[in-house]
Amino acid sequence: MLRRRSFLPLLCALGLLLPPALVAARAAPCPSPSVLDVTALQSELMVLATTCHDGPGYNAFMRRYRPYLFDTEKSLATYFRRAYGRGGQAAHDRFVTALANDQSEVGLRQGTDFCPRNQALFSEVMSLRGASELPYYAAGKDIVPVSMRACQSDPAPGRHIVRRRSRR
Repeated sequence: MLRRRSFLPLLCALGLLLPPALVAARAAPCPSPSVLDVTALQSELMVLATTCHDGPGYNAFMRRYRPYLFDTEKSLATYFRRAYGRGGQAAHDRFVTALANDQSEVGLRQGTDFCPRNQALFSEVMSLRGASELPYYAAGKDIVPVSMRACQSDPAPGRHIVRRRSRR
């Protein structure tokens, strides 16, 4: 019992040293994977439109899915605001910029193949039946880099780790 108490001041001191944003980020619920997938898809299409000079394709995508994209952006903004407080907008901007930069790097590595390889995304996304299919389509593309995840997802509900005590 005495040993446990001696660690308490140490734990408190370590807690004070952690950046407040890190503590807050752990407390804020993560955005759903579909929010991240759709955000990444929108970013990928923006990079594609810019690189391949297909503004009309991107504009058509934005017009068709505007309400769904607005809700997705709102969810992402809410996450960053809750996770980072006053620094939420800056963290959100850094995330979106890093995502676009990462996707641009992929394009640079593909070189002249990038546009021919990826321009079908516009026709594919426009052929979906509606906004309800957008998150499934985006998830199937698997374009959110692991390094770009906004936060770690919590374990699936209902799955608990049970540790058995050893009998000595």
